[in-house]
Amino acid sequence: MTSKLTYMGSIGLAAITCVTATPALAAGTTAGSSITNTATVDFQVGGVSQTQQSASDSFVVDRKIDLTVEEDGTATTEVVPGQSNAVTTFLLTNNSNEVLDFALAATQITGGTAKHLGTDSFNATNVRIYRDNAVTGTVGSFDPGDALVTYADEVPVDTPVRLFVVADIPGGLATGAVAGIQLRATAREGGTASSQGAAVSQTSGANTAGKDTVFADIAGVNDGARDAAHSAADDYTVKTATLTVTKTSRVVDDPLNGASNPKLIPGATVEYCIAIANAAGGAAATSVAISDSVPGQLTFVAGSIKLNGTVTGSTCNADGGAGGSYAAPVVSGTIATIAAGQTRTLVFQTKVN
Repeated sequence: MTSKLTYMGSIGLAAITCVTATPALAAGTTAGSSITNTATVDFQVGGVSQTQQSASDSFVVDRKIDLTVEEDGTATTEVVPGQSNAVTTFLLTNNSNEVLDFALAATQITGGTAKHLGTDSFNATNVRIYRDNAVTGTVGSFDPGDALVTYADEVPVDTPVRLFVVADIPGGLATGAVAGIQLRATAREGGTASSQGAAVSQTSGANTAGKDTVFADIAGVNDGARDAAHSAADDYTVKTATLTVTKTSRVVDDPLNGASNPKLIPGATVEYCIAIANAAGGAAATSVAISDSVPGQLTFVAGSIKLNGTVTGSTCNADGGAGGSYAAPVVSGTIATIAAGQTRTLVFQTKVN
């Protein structure tokens, strides 16, 4: 019997190699990038190396639209009635894999609970948005070098942009009044400096060979997830001084009875006490200017003014210091500071004509 061997070919050694792209970090590989992956095959036949075989595959990286807006800080912004340029601060981060513009809108809530748990009770006025400018101003602080904006232009990837929402506070507000404010950013096309890009559209249907767009943002304050927008909230809380003024008088002595049960007869000494109480829980009152006109039936006692004294119960203490002045017929004095919860006085004496 004859045995017949048919040699069909044998592979003595085969090696397969894959060449891949280096993975990107942070927001990911830039949208529109082309990634090519090439596989190579080396092999032998009968111990003899043969021509290397290879195959490649390429695709375009799609665009992920993602952003966050967050309050820069953890506390309410304290303001006083009538204050101009009250500042709340936010950070906008472009988490996408492409430079984008972002349309900006600052709005106020109407009633309800504000960010820091106060109840919204008033609206600020003249609300506007500024972008922090590190070139012409101080980083992190609102100053004249910052740019008034309606959109954030050409926002780089993974680099937070600081935005200031600036407003004026109406006068006549009490301590504890709150105005809730929100900042919303919406992605727009980038690529052209100093010009707000067009609205961004999400690609529908199956993946295409080109650069598709996918919304990837999370839900923010009053905006939904995957809508190419994000919002955050902050608030203004009023902290002011609430002053209550009380004026009392007492007869100190008279020419007949002296200090023993004195009466308000001509020649009697009458002491006035003007007490200014600043309610607890508010702000200090400063440069508190007091004036009182002495009636024509009385004569001011020179050197009798005592300023910045205290009160115990409803009684003025004789602990005020020198200060104040008299320019007929007005007694006046200025107390530098009355802290919240404190009462301070101006005391002076007159004689009954």
